[in-house]
Amino acid sequence: MRSAGLIERYRAWLPVDDETPVVTLGEGSTPLLRAPRLGARLGVDLWLKYEGMNPTGSFKDRGMTVALSKAAQDGAKAVICASTGNTSASAAAYSARAGIRCVVVIPGGKVALGKLAQAQIAGAVVVQIDGSFDDALRLVRIMSEEHPITLVNNLNPYRLEGQKTAAWEVLDDLGHVPEWMCLPVGNGGNITAYWRGFREAHERGDYDRLPRMLGSQAEGSAAMVRGVDFERPETIATAIRIGAPVRREEAGAAARDSGGGFAAATDREILDWFGHAVRDEGVFCEPSSAASLAGLANARRDGLVPEGAEVVCVLTGHGLKDPDNAIAESAPPVTIPAERTALEAVVLGDGA
Repeated sequence: MRSAGLIERYRAWLPVDDETPVVTLGEGSTPLLRAPRLGARLGVDLWLKYEGMNPTGSFKDRGMTVALSKAAQDGAKAVICASTGNTSASAAAYSARAGIRCVVVIPGGKVALGKLAQAQIAGAVVVQIDGSFDDALRLVRIMSEEHPITLVNNLNPYRLEGQKTAAWEVLDDLGHVPEWMCLPVGNGGNITAYWRGFREAHERGDYDRLPRMLGSQAEGSAAMVRGVDFERPETIATAIRIGAPVRREEAGAAARDSGGGFAAATDREILDWFGHAVRDEGVFCEPSSAASLAGLANARRDGLVPEGAEVVCVLTGHGLKDPDNAIAESAPPVTIPAERTALEAVVLGDGA
């Protein structure tokens, strides 16, 4: 049975009060899985924080439960967001739960169908623009500034408040601070939130050290790695296809202040580690999530992360978010006649 939700679990450290109408779908409490085969391939002691087990299939639910709860408390009648997919799915679901109108603006042709379907069926008004995510974000910011509609992108401070709870779950489950935390970076909000969560636990005196933060980006949109914005970001990892991170300064500080860094990976590397995750460990994540693994592999190659280090990789979204890439990276079904001998040949290894 899923927990009541992360607000109730961590209420004492979140910006809610007795008057806050908690909008929850039972998010949080996602698995932290040891990954020995994948870890051996990478040369580290590896754990996977599988955020794809949140209600809408991604880590975005952590921030959305707090953002929509506060929006409801403030009497909001509508919310709006720009999205590469997961934010739209989460915003639509939590808005439906709250009974609040939701508008999502997406870049044309840049959203995986598994995510778009979630937003549409939940009743959100989905607007596709002829432009990038950065164009979409610029437009929704204007809408929220000029009209009574609440922005629920990660510029909304309550989003990060919810997302930081994942760091506390890692600490609760491990019982200590990992040496390294590695996660995909698009807009930079999640690495910022994790670092905030770890710092707050440290400041409370719960733990005597902090992890090093490693942000992983796709080569075609590696604004944090290259130090420049990408006017036309391109990558198979649609969730992090963002050329101008809005949390650039905070994300940079998380890596710098923790003694960590950033790494980039090609689309081919991301897809290879996407396959390794499910074939080695049975964990089906979306390709954007596997950027954390691909970035870690390159950070190991370059000597940033030492051999044998304890690393927690965050897998931000479920594999069913992007089924097209999963099918493209898999062998096709074996087609046989409806006969015993034909099936026997396959089962015994003679016909595959």
